[in-house]
Amino acid sequence: MATMPFDHPAMHFGLHTWLPRRSDAVALSLYAAGFALAHAVAVWWSGEGFYSLWFPAAGLRFALLWRLGARLTPAVALIELAVDVAKGVIVFASPDWPIAVVGIVRPVLAYGLVVAAIRRLASGRRAELLVAPMPFGLAAVAAPHFAALVALPQAMLRPDMTGVAGAQSIVLSLTAFTVGDLLGVLIVAPPVLWAAGLGARRAAPQWPRMRTAALVEAVLTLGGAIGIVAALDLLGLGWQPMPVLLAVAWIGLRFGRHAAWAALLVVVVLTLSRTAGAVATPQRLNLHLGLSMIAVVGYLAGSFADSQRRARTDVARRDRLLFQAERLKTLRAMSVAVIHEISQPLSTLAIEARHLNAIARDAGPEIAASAELIDRKADTLSALVRRLRRFGGRVVDEPTPLPLVALMDSVVGLAAPEAKAAHVRLNVAPVDPDLAVLGQEVELAQAVMNLLRNAIQACGDATVDLSVDAVGDRARVTITNRCSPSRAPQPGMGVGTLVARAIVAAHGGSLDRDIDTRGTVRAILTLPLIGDPA
Repeated sequence: MATMPFDHPAMHFGLHTWLPRRSDAVALSLYAAGFALAHAVAVWWSGEGFYSLWFPAAGLRFALLWRLGARLTPAVALIELAVDVAKGVIVFASPDWPIAVVGIVRPVLAYGLVVAAIRRLASGRRAELLVAPMPFGLAAVAAPHFAALVALPQAMLRPDMTGVAGAQSIVLSLTAFTVGDLLGVLIVAPPVLWAAGLGARRAAPQWPRMRTAALVEAVLTLGGAIGIVAALDLLGLGWQPMPVLLAVAWIGLRFGRHAAWAALLVVVVLTLSRTAGAVATPQRLNLHLGLSMIAVVGYLAGSFADSQRRARTDVARRDRLLFQAERLKTLRAMSVAVIHEISQPLSTLAIEARHLNAIARDAGPEIAASAELIDRKADTLSALVRRLRRFGGRVVDEPTPLPLVALMDSVVGLAAPEAKAAHVRLNVAPVDPDLAVLGQEVELAQAVMNLLRNAIQACGDATVDLSVDAVGDRARVTITNRCSPSRAPQPGMGVGTLVARAIVAAHGGSLDRDIDTRGTVRAILTLPLIGDPA
């Protein structure tokens, strides 16, 4: 269920971009049922005014938009509007029904804008600014606050619509709105996204297994903090969030955001069971404010720990790349020497084979066929050695104008034997000879070759397509890997992709990867175009 990156060159803002696809029907139907149920559950934590201090429907909304993209914002708004109409929240006989409709659609639009903005910041060449899982955490915290901010004008101008009056009551009501949505997003969205990933063909996020000692440490830490809070409450000091906040933050830093969310779930269950029903709004708001603080700190602490763990993994991977690079330097020197030694006699052999083919045409059919076969094989082998000599020779540091048709010919010549050995059909679309980029041929060939090799190794007996086209002022190289139904894409170490991404970035381009619901993998490489290569 992966979606195309937000800043993908193929994305444009036509009307059809915002229309649901046929594949979205199941997700939207489940969302309609889930939203209606979650909306009914939220009534137990309603306070003064229109808003609830625990709004799980916001978590479902955020999970859907984050999973399938901001393009579904209009569809989500229509679903929520339909549910509220069916429940009688909107009465079209009332003269204020347009304002009520705006009040229902407004938070959905706010969530869609935040998701789109964070996705754009975390994509393409800006990806280094937000390392996963920080984009999700940032969007989860920002969406409820932005939704409350855009609700402020209507709350000030029409306080009667929310049942509150006075600046203080309006601020308290919007605070309740923010707290309810924040808790709903941080508690409900992560497990919904995790469950949705289980049904996708791509690798679903795995729930990490904790060792017994780690589990005991987490349980004792959280249990001790809850015991301290209960003791303080018995002493008349009320529900103090600080011990639990420190415990959840410690669990997040030690074991990641999954463990932090599990600890948050325990705290949320204990708190919500206490604040449901007939509880004074100030008391409920105070408890939920503390709960939201624990949720934000705990989840961000877990996200930070996961990002640090990922960073250490990347550093270890790059260390292995450095070791491999040193070995490749030695191997390159050996291969260049071997190629140099065989290139001259092979050229002579190719010339003699061509001459033999020419003089054997008047001989018998068997001799002519053998001479023609020797000529063809010698010419193929000679061309292969020339490619290897160019690819393994000394690389010119200065970039030069490079026609993409020449680059693709070079890459296909190297990739074709691997595709044939893997029983993969390699389809290459015609390339416009006018398309050219400024770059180093060997490096760009290495980048495209790495992506082709990944596609060939991942699809077995299927098909790999290679196409080149222009989108605006950029060239787009697309490698499509249609895996057979019996074989899902197999994730590897990502070394080849890491090298390709670094090469493309050094040439001012970007590299995106897209997997759809049918298991079709697309590696999309974009580079800035130049004028006439001549």
